[in-house]
Amino acid sequence: MTIGESTQSHEPGVEGPWPRAAATPEEFTELLPGTRRALLRRLAVGQAEGRAPSMTGAVVRAGRAVWTAGRGSVEGEAPHGDVQYRIGSLTKTFVAVLVMRLRDEGLLGLEDPVGRHLDGTPVPDATVAQLLAHSSGLAAEARGPWWERTAGALRPEPADLFGERPRRHPAGRRHHYSNPGYALLGALVERLRGGTPWDEVLRNEVLEPLGMRRTTLRPEEPHARGWAVHPWADAVLPEPAEDTGLMGSAGQLWSTLDDLCRWAAFLLRGDERVLGVSSLAEMRTPAVPPEGNAGDAGYGLGMQLLRREGRPLAGHVGSMPGFLAALWTDPTEDVAGVVLANCTSGPAVAALAADLTAIVSEHEPRIPEPWCPLPGPLDPELLALTGPWYWGANPHVLRLRADRELELTPLSGTGRLSRFRAETDGTWTGLDGYYAGETLRVVRERDGSVSHLDLGTFVFTRGPYAPSEPVPGGVDPEGWRV
Repeated sequence: MTIGESTQSHEPGVEGPWPRAAATPEEFTELLPGTRRALLRRLAVGQAEGRAPSMTGAVVRAGRAVWTAGRGSVEGEAPHGDVQYRIGSLTKTFVAVLVMRLRDEGLLGLEDPVGRHLDGTPVPDATVAQLLAHSSGLAAEARGPWWERTAGALRPEPADLFGERPRRHPAGRRHHYSNPGYALLGALVERLRGGTPWDEVLRNEVLEPLGMRRTTLRPEEPHARGWAVHPWADAVLPEPAEDTGLMGSAGQLWSTLDDLCRWAAFLLRGDERVLGVSSLAEMRTPAVPPEGNAGDAGYGLGMQLLRREGRPLAGHVGSMPGFLAALWTDPTEDVAGVVLANCTSGPAVAALAADLTAIVSEHEPRIPEPWCPLPGPLDPELLALTGPWYWGANPHVLRLRADRELELTPLSGTGRLSRFRAETDGTWTGLDGYYAGETLRVVRERDGSVSHLDLGTFVFTRGPYAPSEPVPGGVDPEGWRV
């Protein structure tokens, strides 16, 4: 039994269950028929060739779901957006948001050794950031039998998660995916929230504000059953759905397509009740180099990173016995793709979700927000800083953006582009690129006039190597010659 596309209304001004944000009217219109058919065909091919008992998929654009569809059946019924699937390691994105909330509240620092907050860990010197980025050096899996298929009661205490050699690499040296590392992060959330279990913290601080009432630690009807599909015959075998106990924060959650559309919209646009856009952007920033030959992949703080045909994607894939899940966001296009399936292996859900985002981006590129002037009043001293600046003979332009932010762009095709956040002491801090974290300051003459810009000791002047400019090492007094 199959089902086609969702009939959810997407007309401008119609309230739907997904969060909305300011955008142009064009961004709220329906997808074009050709785009919808291409999306449906891609999902249908993924389900048929992957031999999944059921599969659902969705695209989120401009803060709301604009397309959903399902194939196959769940308990004899067509799969729909309110059917729960187990989402595996997509759980890690939720746990990472909880940790970032603790950071933003000042209850921990990302560079804090985890042993400062949590007793009895096998890697007390590993930092919180290293646990988030899977660079703590911890083993990939928990001690004992295959934890995803056995009861968490087999590992009742935190020490039971780790074997005789819990650390496989020095902390901070390389990316080594660690499920027990996220078990520690769940315990960290519980410890800093006064003993409240991490899943209750998640429900109170994240799920309820975002309206995600169908995302739970244990399955609630209607939910899909997990299956293994025989590799050489069209036959299925039921998979267990164990409560993994202390390992739950590594991959226990169940969710629905509708809820994950809300989650994707949040990951793209933020929500000040939960986590702001700057912290989410930090989560998408590469924290460690990719492992092995995965040159187009990496990992941030709780986010898997991927580059597909030049587009940066951030999100996560997940698997548990009987289930596969994938969610990718493309911040440059403000679009996301979600795929859920109830089989242990077969469908390439990561590629499928990435393809859903690509189909929309290629068929219907994002319409930019309308340009409008900066809100006043305008600071004339800041305006005077704008325009051309030279790093030696290399021309750059400095532009003024909202909130006193500056943007430095090379004009010659080579050079280092970066944005800078205004600080209260009159300096700016680099936000990205080579100058991330570096200080930009305006150096003035005794009379208060601007002499030059100092950017991490590099001097930017108003003219290219003019003899009068304060270039370190001096400028040949004869100047330019022909």
